[in-house]
Amino acid sequence: MEPPVSQAQEQAPRPRSHTVTTTSSSFTANLSASSSTLAYDREFLRTLPGLFMVLGLLVWTLIAGTEYFLYPAFGWVMFVAVFYWVLTVFFLIIYMTMTYTRIPQVPWTMVGLCFNGSAFVLYLIAAIVDASSVTKELDSHNYNSWAASSFFAFVVTSCYAGNTYFSFISWQSRTLQ
Repeated sequence: MEPPVSQAQEQAPRPRSHTVTTTSSSFTANLSASSSTLAYDREFLRTLPGLFMVLGLLVWTLIAGTEYFLYPAFGWVMFVAVFYWVLTVFFLIIYMTMTYTRIPQVPWTMVGLCFNGSAFVLYLIAAIVDASSVTKELDSHNYNSWAASSFFAFVVTSCYAGNTYFSFISWQSRTLQ
């Protein structure tokens, strides 16, 4: 037995319109046109700014292996070291994959200058706090790790100072153009 045919199915189909209107913004057009492949710049790690970005790992790993949480000063150093290390890894990925070339709307030289400048200032404060907090009386078990972290905090501070200088030169050359 066949199912009953409804009145809507018996009516003739309506003619459909074949006009399609498509709009796109310039942002999506630029983004989709430039994001076809992902590049990889292996040589970036061999440059001076690339090497600067890797050294921050030493500071927080040396402190993280100790009982830093018992001393608020080392907690501050850990915060600065981990915060800027995570941001540095983020920027490292952006530079190694050359993503910055695909997002021209972002003023990368200004972003780099602000990032490196703030990292320099906060790392300088953290390095001073780290160095002034290292004493054998606190905990002789962790003394060597804290002393090494203090040394590397100053090394990383000087690296961020150098990177800030390079970022400033790059920013200044872009503004003069």
